[in-house]
Amino acid sequence: SVLSRYENQITILSDYLEEFPETDEPVWILGRQHHLNTDKSKLLLDISARLWFTYRRKFSPIGGTGPSSDTGWGCMLRCGQMMLAQALICRHLGRDWQWEKHKKQPEEYHRILRCFLDRKDCCYSIHQMAQMGVGEGKSIGEWFGPNTVAQVLKKLALFDEWNSLAVYVSMDNTVVIEDIKKMCWSPAQSSSIAHSSAHLHRNALGQNKNTAGLCPGWKPLLLIIPLRLGINHINPVYIDAFKECFKMPQSLGALGGKPNNAYYFIGFLGNELIYLDPHTTQSFVDSEENGTVDDKSFHCQQAPHRMKIMNLDPSVALGFFCKEECDFDNWCSLVQKEILKQQSLRMFELVQKHPPHWPPFIPPTKPEVTTTGAELIESTDKLFELEEEFEILSV
Repeated sequence: SVLSRYENQITILSDYLEEFPETDEPVWILGRQHHLNTDKSKLLLDISARLWFTYRRKFSPIGGTGPSSDTGWGCMLRCGQMMLAQALICRHLGRDWQWEKHKKQPEEYHRILRCFLDRKDCCYSIHQMAQMGVGEGKSIGEWFGPNTVAQVLKKLALFDEWNSLAVYVSMDNTVVIEDIKKMCWSPAQSSSIAHSSAHLHRNALGQNKNTAGLCPGWKPLLLIIPLRLGINHINPVYIDAFKECFKMPQSLGALGGKPNNAYYFIGFLGNELIYLDPHTTQSFVDSEENGTVDDKSFHCQQAPHRMKIMNLDPSVALGFFCKEECDFDNWCSLVQKEILKQQSLRMFELVQKHPPHWPPFIPPTKPEVTTTGAELIESTDKLFELEEEFEILSV
């Protein structure tokens, strides 16, 4: 039973060494540079510290009568969870936080993990993501693409007062600085929103603490940029710029993979991408009575996977996290220097002002639904019904 609970996790860290070639080239992992010749151990710890979400089985049926496993369809949702979890780690624990097996971890770490447990009352669970995907035109059990999972995370973040993230998903390959600053400085949190969402987090996170998102100031930014880097295959002109994104200190990696086969890319070595693979089915894990989570199955201790960049499907989504405004300003400078000025065919655009031909930008706010976390799915059902009625009336 122990082996089945932690299947595919019996490889120890030292086995990583056989997987990396002997090379002087640096390895980049989410904005950090490692050298195989001098600090392999730091590289391995850095990789194993990332939260690893995989297929799970034996969780409560989604929607009460839906699937109790996401094997075969939930890989992109799991990758989205991994990117978001990395943002939350950076937000609460810092990019240089490390995980060690059997070592006691801070409360914030377990609270982050509880956000992603496979229960309908956890704010970023497979249940919530699958149900929210219905509003994006995806049936429960249907495979998501990178842009769809980004839109789902953007909507779910509105219900998450503790982490209090501003989620910006770019449109038409364009990042608008003015819109992001308007959103991150927007005083969107009212006392009524805080009151209703407090019930959600007492259920979803098992805590009854004051939320951290009510302080005035810059709202931490999760920036997701969905891209199409070619038609059927990735265009080689984008490769250098794509790799540069993993070097940025704000990097959260990328969502992508192959058709119907999603991976969470966290770095690169030469022309090979390094990724975490969600295609392992493990049993559902719940939190303990004291609020901690048995976390061994949430950290990949296998040899890291690699694939050639040219084998990447052209549909991807880049992720970045900017805790402070200065982090975002620095990211903009890096993009101008490394992405935009050295390319004739740009991977994406960064503009200062909102394009005049676009609809006005209105920072998203939480829908006016008074609900507990356990009722969030039912409330989103009602929202979708209202949207459909509105569309019919508009026609």
